[in-house]
Amino acid sequence: MKLVSIYECLCDATRLRLLNLLLQGPLCVCHFQAVLGESQVKISKHLSYLRARRLVTSRREGNWMIYALARPAARSPELAANLTCLRKCAQASPPLQRDLAQLKNLSLACTPKGSARTHGPSGIFGRS
Repeated sequence: MKLVSIYECLCDATRLRLLNLLLQGPLCVCHFQAVLGESQVKISKHLSYLRARRLVTSRREGNWMIYALARPAARSPELAANLTCLRKCAQASPPLQRDLAQLKNLSLACTPKGSARTHGPSGIFGRS
């Protein structure tokens, strides 16, 4: 992956927020909607942009579209370095930290049973 393509993906606040959330693991579009407070159309547009540039992958599970970061083996060293930087920088960013806190507290019942992201009383990650 060319460095310019990576930075084109990272130069938008919504895409940064999406990638930061995906660093936690695969998520359904409805999770992004709940955390970001944006429309499904806007979120899908940005996820499509990231998917076309191979930063994220998607799969359909029933009625749900699940997105994940590209597998580590498919990541260029440049992308891996920038995702590591995003994870570190997010720790000092109140808006990105708020997104992560909201994600942790979600209790949406949209992910199919048996998926890596099942919901329970302790939130999306199954932990307090």
